[in-house]
Amino acid sequence: MSVRKRAWKTSTGEDRTAWVVDYTDQDGDRHIETFTKKKDADARHADVGVGVRAGTHIAPSKSVTVREAGKDWISGAEEAGQDALERSTIAQYRQHLDLHIAPFIGATKLSAMTPQVVRKFEDRLREEGRSPAMIRKVRTSLGSLLADAQEHGLAARNAVRELRRNRKRGKDTHAEKRKKRKLEAGVDLPLPDEIKTILAHAQGRWRPLLIVAVFTGLRASELRGLPWKDVDFKRSVLHVRQRADRYNEIGSPKSEAGHREIPFGPFVANTLKEWKLACPPGELVFPNGAGNVESLGNIINRGLKPAQIAAGLTVKGKAKYTGMHALRHFYASWLINPKDRGGQNLPPKVVQERMGHSSINLTMNLYSHLFPRGDDSAEIAAAETALIG
Repeated sequence: MSVRKRAWKTSTGEDRTAWVVDYTDQDGDRHIETFTKKKDADARHADVGVGVRAGTHIAPSKSVTVREAGKDWISGAEEAGQDALERSTIAQYRQHLDLHIAPFIGATKLSAMTPQVVRKFEDRLREEGRSPAMIRKVRTSLGSLLADAQEHGLAARNAVRELRRNRKRGKDTHAEKRKKRKLEAGVDLPLPDEIKTILAHAQGRWRPLLIVAVFTGLRASELRGLPWKDVDFKRSVLHVRQRADRYNEIGSPKSEAGHREIPFGPFVANTLKEWKLACPPGELVFPNGAGNVESLGNIINRGLKPAQIAAGLTVKGKAKYTGMHALRHFYASWLINPKDRGGQNLPPKVVQERMGHSSINLTMNLYSHLFPRGDDSAEIAAAETALIG
């Protein structure tokens, strides 16, 4: 393995020089790569040496493109079936590959994927009008693609993960944290009086669904997939064991933490008992008129939004809260708030379990500012006096 200078004359007699990295990979195959600058050749020489010694180096001539690796990635996900990834997740991956990744870096060899290439890719997406949220999602999909390629021996590195590790200590992460707004009562989650008026104006089959959403914090997918057998009236708990995806297919909760028990009170119990007498026949608690899985669109557009409009809870003539997650956020605040404010004053770990969050970090990142803080004014005054006199 060596770095050497190459000099030659062009057909017009012009002198040219280049730097050549000449090496043999771990399979015994010889490769030659040319660079215009010695520092680039030296850097490549060092990088190749590490990869060859570790047995992970993949020469450019043997490397596939991002587009080719992406097709294999999607095919593998489809063959694995729903035991590995949900249908909606695979559809999102395919959309990211076809609309965002392949058009810009599809022809790039995996061997050329570096953190710098990923950064330029992000910049290009931003210039083309992609939102920050979309860029984050596409970057995550690209990271999954590269991880899959690594597992199949097609890539020696995952440039997305390398970039992410660098950012954990860098200014980009701090900037993102500064931009992230905390959930605000009356903006992102309804106030208690708003919840009362929403439920008071909810009509027909939507009323029991919204009541259960408010007082159990179930995700919309969990509400849509909830079967009667998982409603335990004797113990007054809901068992969350399944959910309905965007294609109305029943499957397991999104994570192991999604499997949980949620207690409910007599108001919810009486509401469900009354609703069971009128519910369309079948296994589901909140089915559509035919007894099948109800669509999320119907729940929002025929249930949640009309109840708010009827109650006058609007902004510029439209329903103030546009998604079911607002009710889930309210439930979290109800668990957290002190009892003198109508809450349950539960500790963070219990809140995490009730919400079905995979980690306490997720719970605290979303709701830490809602937990009550003690009045330290007396202690602060005493400390000031002790220090100053």
